[in-house]
Amino acid sequence: MAEQPFKIAVPDASIELLKKKLDLTVFPDELEDAGRDYGVPLADLRRLVARWQHGYDWKKHEAQLNDELPQFTRDIEVEGFGTLSVHYVHKKSDVVDAIPLLFVHGWPGSFYEARKILPRLVEASPEHPSFHVVAFSLPGYGFSEAPKKPGFELTQFAEVGNKLMLALGYNEYVTQGGDWGGLITRKIAQLYGKKHSKAWHTNFPMAPPPHPIHRPLLLLSHLLFSYAPAEQEGLKRTMWYRDHEIGYFMEQATQPQTLGYGLTDSPAGLLAWIYEKLVSWTDSYPWEDDEVLTWVSIYWFSRAGPAASLRIYYEVNKAYPTLSTKAELTEIPMGHSYFPKELIVLPRRWLKASNLVFESSHETGGHFAAHEKPQELVDDLRKMFGKGGPTFGVVSGKTGYA
Repeated sequence: MAEQPFKIAVPDASIELLKKKLDLTVFPDELEDAGRDYGVPLADLRRLVARWQHGYDWKKHEAQLNDELPQFTRDIEVEGFGTLSVHYVHKKSDVVDAIPLLFVHGWPGSFYEARKILPRLVEASPEHPSFHVVAFSLPGYGFSEAPKKPGFELTQFAEVGNKLMLALGYNEYVTQGGDWGGLITRKIAQLYGKKHSKAWHTNFPMAPPPHPIHRPLLLLSHLLFSYAPAEQEGLKRTMWYRDHEIGYFMEQATQPQTLGYGLTDSPAGLLAWIYEKLVSWTDSYPWEDDEVLTWVSIYWFSRAGPAASLRIYYEVNKAYPTLSTKAELTEIPMGHSYFPKELIVLPRRWLKASNLVFESSHETGGHFAAHEKPQELVDDLRKMFGKGGPTFGVVSGKTGYA
């Protein structure tokens, strides 16, 4: 498990191949006044493809990522799956007693999502705690090796995260994640809670809905008592996601290989598939074209290729068929940050738990909190783990202060 320094270095031949493929893009037609009702507008994709081909400089952005993010790889043995080379960012604070924090991304994210929160989290101050930050590329994402066998689900992703932290000398640590990162950090809490994972925080809080068997008291409350206006808006957002956005989930959870051919062969197809989510899942975030193209290029140039990133949907859907209806409980302290344009925004009473010790609501923000609202997310972590917070001192000897 020796650590190796890592720098992103995409070969020139790979960049040239991308440009050739972009040059051969065949665009579909578009209905009049379609807007975004049918998906990504044709004008948007034409503009982004042209920029990717003729104006976007991957090497410039690659150099910026290498300068800003201390990156490494390490071989990690995963039970039943052999050894995987795992890519990760590891930035230590100057504060010796900083809190070790594992940041876990989801889809269609990557280690890139840690870019804005990293300098804030490691910042030393007598006013707030500091963190040693680890952000790994999930196996099959970014520059991590992908599993070669079926069945790699939340348990295995959690195993990789825990083993990575232990290998870095962090016998105790806390976690933060959204999207799949929220479910993976929950699994880490279940499997390695108390001994290694001491507390976890998510911006993607999930809980099963009211149910006559699994959650009868919540069902009774649901039927008898109304919801606050903000909670009603959250339920509307959740229904919008279910009715208008979930097609990608069903395809990736049932036929990821079929979809993978298109995303692996067509950069324009990959760009449209991810760009759609970046716009629809955020809260009027002002995406810059090069920002989008860097985000998508990490998928295009990823070690395993774009198709590998889809398989988590299939594996988790198969391994946990009741995930959406039965609660997966944890015991260690838990914190929630609520953003109104998250994909699933549930009423507070649905999310109540005996170990929920921190909650924070925000007026704006969507699914990619670390990227959209980095200061707000970092402030929440500082409040949760700082002096006077509910989990201050949860990691032995690591208060976060000098």
